[in-house]
Amino acid sequence: MPLVIERNDITKMTVDAIVSAAKNTRLGGGDVARAIRKAAGSGLLAECRTVGRCARGRAKITQAYDLPCKYVIHTVVPLWMGGSAGERILRSCYRESLALAKTYGCQTVAFPLICTGRSNGRALRVAVDTISGFLLENDDMTVRLVVYGDTSLEEGSELFADVAEYIDDNYDVSDQTARRHPPEMSSPVRDTSAFLASEEMREGYSCGDLDSKQEYDRCSAGAFVDDEPTGKLLSPKPMEKARYAAMGVIPSDLDDALKKMLMQMDESFTQMLLRKIDEKGMTDVECYKKANIDRKLFSKIRSDIHYKPRKSTVLALAIALELPLSETREMLAKAGFALSHSYKFDIIVEYFIQRGNYNIFEINEVLFLFDQSLLGA
Repeated sequence: MPLVIERNDITKMTVDAIVSAAKNTRLGGGDVARAIRKAAGSGLLAECRTVGRCARGRAKITQAYDLPCKYVIHTVVPLWMGGSAGERILRSCYRESLALAKTYGCQTVAFPLICTGRSNGRALRVAVDTISGFLLENDDMTVRLVVYGDTSLEEGSELFADVAEYIDDNYDVSDQTARRHPPEMSSPVRDTSAFLASEEMREGYSCGDLDSKQEYDRCSAGAFVDDEPTGKLLSPKPMEKARYAAMGVIPSDLDDALKKMLMQMDESFTQMLLRKIDEKGMTDVECYKKANIDRKLFSKIRSDIHYKPRKSTVLALAIALELPLSETREMLAKAGFALSHSYKFDIIVEYFIQRGNYNIFEINEVLFLFDQSLLGA
């Protein structure tokens, strides 16, 4: 992992292997293939002549010669894009190339966006779907999908128009959220007032009914804070417990809920993340794969209780955990961030969460179309 979509010159990328899209079985190709052969020098052309023909949808590998990578993988694309036959062969180009890269121990591979017709947006979807499917089964590889120059990708993208409309409806330059919680600052100190906000709840609590002297001492010392001047932990008064029981909350449950809430308030981002992974019944591997983040990065987060992640990493993990918008905001706050309608990036991610679409590769595809940074990668 992960899958990265970027605009770049594939002939200048320092990776283990780059892929050249050939247009005929003799490994000849279009503009990108010609650029690769030119940058590699005469040695590449000479070796290509020795490897023989290659069927459409299959792939062969050669040395890279003067290129900054180790290998060049050559795959022969279909004659046209569209219809089940053309797309089936196109998907095979990606799968065969990835399988060959894995066989040769490549950990980083760069693909050009293979287009065989006018629908570049549809070609992007085929590439993202096929590559992401492979990566979910192989977490020891990073794939860079390279779009050259100013190639337009909006046409053929089913989501582009819908997301654009959502952005238009929600974009608000006056949104103050980002100013209250700028990305470079930590989130504000959280206290029990968010949980015990109403006057009715505060009236039912005091510092005198805690379960143990140790808890009372912690309360009196201000270890837990309320919005009252006393700075003491609020606890249910005995005479109020019947009222909560009538509401369907038995006293012990209420006390447990309060204690649990206080513990979660003191969690770091890492602690919250690991708790939510357990609550979702996920494994670490499932989480970082679905988040499109590198295994090494996840290990770093897990081993450092005070780890300070980037906003894109937090959102990627929230997507992997399939958190609703409210819990996504809570996780962001733990890391010192907030969602704002002043940023298209935030609105796009919100669009997918609101619709229950947690496919991070599809989200990144749309983020790329809108020239935004990607999640996880």
